[in-house]
Amino acid sequence: MKGIELSEKFYLEYGKPMLEAQFPELMDKIAVGICGSGSECVGYDDEISQDHDFEPGFCIFIPDEGVISSRVEFALERAYTKLPKEFMGYKRSVLSPVGGNRHGVIRASEFLKEKTGTEDANLTLSAWITLPEQALLEATNGKIFHDGDGRLTRAREALSYLPEDVRLKKLAGNLLIMAQSGLYNYPRCLSRGETASAQLAIAEYVKSALNVIFLLNKRYIPYYKWTFRALRELPNHAEMSAPLEYLLSSPNGENEAPKKLKIIEEACAEIITALKSQGLTSLDTTELEPHAYAVNNKIVNNELRNLHILCAI
Repeated sequence: MKGIELSEKFYLEYGKPMLEAQFPELMDKIAVGICGSGSECVGYDDEISQDHDFEPGFCIFIPDEGVISSRVEFALERAYTKLPKEFMGYKRSVLSPVGGNRHGVIRASEFLKEKTGTEDANLTLSAWITLPEQALLEATNGKIFHDGDGRLTRAREALSYLPEDVRLKKLAGNLLIMAQSGLYNYPRCLSRGETASAQLAIAEYVKSALNVIFLLNKRYIPYYKWTFRALRELPNHAEMSAPLEYLLSSPNGENEAPKKLKIIEEACAEIITALKSQGLTSLDTTELEPHAYAVNNKIVNNELRNLHILCAI
């Protein structure tokens, strides 16, 4: 059973009745759900991931002390702790009294600040540029089962994806790195016999290509160990998973290098076609670097457009 499904069943059977019976006056002020860190929050949990932090638990997001006091927060924590210790064959973990728990009672503002650096999801341009997309994904993933005043849901909606100018800046920078690492530095490293450097160039190329693909799909790129799994589930360019995996996993010998160069060129051509389909470039060249600057020139915000093209990488 997936973690989100397990958590929702546990909430509906035990959590919701507890909250409605013991804290009815709070139901229009709190949100309940599961989101944040952990494979279960992005739906990638399996039998292997159940060896840690996998349990029938959920988060009770509460507003600041001006709305819900620390005394009520403590009462909520005790009531949550008293819920059944086992559910559908899965045991619940013991909550730490000093905090840092993934489930239980959490101040919504503290959750948002941990993930985004702000308590209200009102991000500055600088924050949008510098925040890891993994953190933004953790703020918006999972599922909210109940949201009394809708405040957390509105915050998650505000963080649901990058502003378009920020997406374009990230896209431009990653396109430039793709061009430099894959089309230029990889073959030059091979010509010098620097096979380790050549593989580093391949790694840079694949990493940037993955970022570009997620940006084209307007999806946050997840933690690196889930990136290829998430790639295979994207609506567009999922078929690029196999060739990109080959680039990373194959050697750089005489037989493999020409094939890898061809894969790099074909992937760049597909990316250019995608850029044109989104109206981000109209250049008639197979070289990727000019398209990177064309995308950068599409940025509306003058300050952001004039910053270094790699500033959002």
